[in-house]
This record gives sequence, structure tokens and C-alpha cells, in this order.
Amino acid sequence: MRARLFAFSIFVATAATLVAAPIAAAEGNGQGWVGETNDRQVTLIFLGVIVFIPLFALVASLIQRRLEKRKEARLAGDRVIREDARWRGGW
Repeated sequence: MRARLFAFSIFVATAATLVAAPIAAAEGNGQGWVGETNDRQVTLIFLGVIVFIPLFALVASLIQRRLEKRKEARLAGDRVIREDARWRGGW
């Protein structure tokens, strides 16, 4: 049942996109949100995209590294507590 619903929703989304694309392209006389663009604007926008992607990857990697170090420190602390007889509890 879920697979059928998923397949149907993919079909409806694809059909809606194919129907709406020509309508969206015909609107505004072919101009985007900023109006007419020249080569310089397009170059600067995509240069920004080229710079953004590596910076995003670097920041995400640094965040992941910090989280992994915290996890390893927590696991090492748990291991020390597990091995120490004073913290085991019981009689």
C-alpha cells in the first residue's frame, strides 16, 4: 500500500512539474526576478556558488569532527566507569 502511494505521489509531482514548467517559462517575457542580466552578473553569481560549496563542506566537516571527538570522549569516560569496581554497584 505504501509503495503504491509513494509511486503515485512521485507520478503526480512529476506530472505537475511538467505541466507547470511551460507556464512558468512563458511568464515575464523570459526575465527572472532581477530583470535583464548580463554576463558579469551571471559570472559573479556562479563564482559565489563555486566559493560557497567548498566553504560549506569545510564548515560541515569541522562540525562533524568536533561531534566525533565529543562522542569518543564520552565513550572513553563510560568505559572507565564500567571498568572501575567502585561504580559497578551491587553488594
